[in-house]
Parts: sequence; C-alpha cells; structure tokens
Amino acid sequence: MNELETLIRAAFANRELLKTSEYKEAVEHVVARCDDGSLRVAEPEGDDWVVHDWVKQAILMYFGVRGMETLECKPFEFRDKIPLKHNLEGQGVRVVPPGTARYGSHLEPGVILMPGYVNIGARVGSGSMVDTWATVGSCAQIGKGVHLSGGVGIGGVLEPPSASPVIIEDGAFVGSRCIVVEGARIGKEAVLGANTVITASTKIIDVTGDEPVEMKGVIPPRSVVIPGTRMKKFPAGEYGIPCALIIGKRKASTDKKVSLNDALRDFGVSV
Repeated sequence: MNELETLIRAAFANRELLKTSEYKEAVEHVVARCDDGSLRVAEPEGDDWVVHDWVKQAILMYFGVRGMETLECKPFEFRDKIPLKHNLEGQGVRVVPPGTARYGSHLEPGVILMPGYVNIGARVGSGSMVDTWATVGSCAQIGKGVHLSGGVGIGGVLEPPSASPVIIEDGAFVGSRCIVVEGARIGKEAVLGANTVITASTKIIDVTGDEPVEMKGVIPPRSVVIPGTRMKKFPAGEYGIPCALIIGKRKASTDKKVSLNDALRDFGVSV
C-alpha cells in the first residue's frame, strides 16, 4: 500500500509520469480497489473520519488516463470515459433501470439503487436505499441502513484532494429534495426533513433548549432537522436567509426504518 501511495503522489506532482505504464497502472489499480470496496476515500476513525487524499488524487488522474468510449447498455447508449459497474448480482446489489453506478464506486451487499446515480469514488453501505432521482456525488460516503429519499442531492468533493467528502453516517434518513454538499457530515441516525439544505456554511441551530446553539457543517447524531430561516440585516434592509433547525432527538420508539415517517410527524416535519 505504501508503494502504491508513493507512485500516486509522485504522478500527481508530475503528470508526465502517467505516460509510463507503472504509474498509469497504479492509478487504475487504486480505482479498481475503490470499485471492489477494498479501498475507500475516507473511513471512520473513532468518532471522526480520516480522508485518504492520495486515493482522491488517483481518481482525479483516472480521468486523464482514460479515453472516451461508447458504452451500450441496451436500450441505452452512453459516451464517457468511465464505464459502469458490472457483476451486480455477484455483489448482492439491486439496481432498478435506469439507475446508474459508475465504475470506481462501491455498493455494499443489500444496497438498493432506484433510478438514481452513484458517482466514482463514492461508497454506499449495506442495506441503504438510494431512491428515485437521488444522486450520490463523487467520493461521498454513505453509511449502512441509510435512506436517501427521492430527489436528494449528495454533493461530490474531488478537489482539493485533502477536502473531506460528504459523509452520511449509519442509519440516517434524508428526506425528499434535501441537499447535502461541501463536505458536510450527517451524524448517525439523524433525520433531515424534506428540503433541508446543509452546506459547509449553513447555520445549524439547535432550538431545543432555552437558548439557541449554533454550529456549522455537522449534524449531531439522532437529531431531527428541518429547514428554517433566520433574519439578517443588509444595507437594503432585513431579510430571512436559510438555516437548518434541530428541533428534537429521534426517539427509541422510532428506530426502525418503517417508523421514520412517524419520527418526522412527531415533530410536524414533512417527509
């Protein structure tokens, strides 16, 4: 592994090295290992996550070493540099047409991909659902037993390589049309109500206590979150700008996926 990392870092610093087979094959090997799940862009380490920036470097260079080709998945035809995943049956994955998972992404056994999209470098944990028109961007890390509802947009983060990808931890429920981008992290078993937007700069305000508590970039585990607005003064006047409100914690009685709708309704939240 150390030798592979050394080759990738050297090629990223000097792209001329990609003209030699040793470095080109190193890039292809890294992406192949991302595809089969033996290597990943980021992984949990205690209560935090560690990002393997050299893996992201390899993914970035993979676009350079690949040529355009026509891909036929009858009745569909694509033209791209990156092929699609194969042997879905052997991997224990269900993909509903026209759902698409790009080569270099990894879907663990038991994943259901409806007509959505999973990009290169992303990983989706076992038992998770990527619902219709939901997208999982490049290098995003989706945990086990996660539900990404219809139209959810999980952003991709490739550059800079050191940047943390979007992370959705185990058991989270992300409601319809939510957007999570810019390396934001959704904690274990958190629930996002429909249309919630979380970016690196989104004010996340816990309003469950006597005084509001503000944070950015991270939703704490088991939080129930809805979209909100806060007032801000501008030269032209005072206007409401978007924020996210933590309005409660998920109850033990709503831990089962079938009860998540009830969890949201307990707080008057749209699915």
